[in-house]
Amino acid sequence: MQDGTQGYNSVFRPGLFEGKRIIVTGGGSGIGRCVAHELAHLGARVIITGRNEDKLQTVAGEITADGGTCAYKAFDIRDEDAVKAAIADLVKEGGPITGLVNNAGGQYPSPLEAISTKGFEAVLRTNVVGAFNVSRELVTQSMSKTGGAIVNITADFWGGMPTMGHSGAARAACDNFTKTAAVEWGRFGIRTNSIAPGWVASSGFDTYDDPGVQAMLPQLKNMVPLGRIATEAEIASAIIFLLSDGANFISGASLRVDGGGSLFSPLFPPQGAKNSESYQGFHRYTPPKALRAGD
Repeated sequence: MQDGTQGYNSVFRPGLFEGKRIIVTGGGSGIGRCVAHELAHLGARVIITGRNEDKLQTVAGEITADGGTCAYKAFDIRDEDAVKAAIADLVKEGGPITGLVNNAGGQYPSPLEAISTKGFEAVLRTNVVGAFNVSRELVTQSMSKTGGAIVNITADFWGGMPTMGHSGAARAACDNFTKTAAVEWGRFGIRTNSIAPGWVASSGFDTYDDPGVQAMLPQLKNMVPLGRIATEAEIASAIIFLLSDGANFISGASLRVDGGGSLFSPLFPPQGAKNSESYQGFHRYTPPKALRAGD
């Protein structure tokens, strides 16, 4: 892992979000951690949330050590009352919040017939109900007065998600929620968009314990026309753009950030892809275990 001395190597101009308060849910690891670092590097007063206070404290400490501003609040986005209280506290403590990245999520690999109702509901509550809870409360308590931007994180669900049917259902629902919110909340000056990442070399890979799954992860690049998988920073930069003033007339969009992977066809598999280099701006990035040995 690199240390924080050199700072985030963002493609965006310094001070882009100077003084703006932005929430990143699931900011204690993976893509959320990366997004929080880049936003803070660009001047935002970042607030990261999650259920694990130790992880949040660690990331907040990293950002502070790098010269950024980061607060954290631990709560469960699936708990409506907890969300209402947390947003109320954050607005009271620091004033308006004009940006939200609904990054928190989770799932586990399983064929549909092996998923219990409880498990299916748990994934939906984490990946779409939680995003709705946080968005609604932030709009009600702050953004309806100031305007703002919301970015939801979905996934490559376009062709179904075999072995991840619960997550596919949740992500598709979140995509439709995004579009509805763009229409209903546009009158407040709120833009709502979504990012649909493909395969990302994130710490999320480390949550899959099955040896078969771990062995498969390095092969995922073979189903991507660009011949590789994304870095966390490449997902973060798309999120940053949608939060920025440069996207001020974009609302209700679903941006695929997947190297063309959602268009993969066995009739035309990747043909020895070349010339596509990863953008790695995150100075504290650590590759997931399955990818540390190299290609």
